[in-house]
Amino acid sequence: MYKNNPYAKIKENAINTSTPEELTLMLYDGAVRFANQAIIAIEKKNYEGANNAIQKTKNIIREFQLTLNMKYDISHELYSAYDYMHRRLTEANMKKDIEILNEILEYLKLFRDTWKEAMKIARASK
Repeated sequence: MYKNNPYAKIKENAINTSTPEELTLMLYDGAVRFANQAIIAIEKKNYEGANNAIQKTKNIIREFQLTLNMKYDISHELYSAYDYMHRRLTEANMKKDIEILNEILEYLKLFRDTWKEAMKIARASK
């Protein structure tokens, strides 16, 4: 499979050699990318494509929820935020609502950017 697709092999190597923090950032980037794809698909009336992109976004958010360490107070707050985004994405998918997708996209960007900043702070303190 990878013989014919060098990009896939490079991507696999990047994933396999990344730290957990970098993998989390990759997931946030993916969620942002898929939410953008869903918006574009709806604008083009490609509802199957929109559904696929929204499902991918929801899967990433669900992964974030499932991997939270619930012994920390912040995890409970994050769980609620992720749950809200997941429910809104379901609604956006049913209604093909770009406004809802834009709302979730802003949250995803905020979470991603906050994660990037936390990574910088953690690296600087080492």
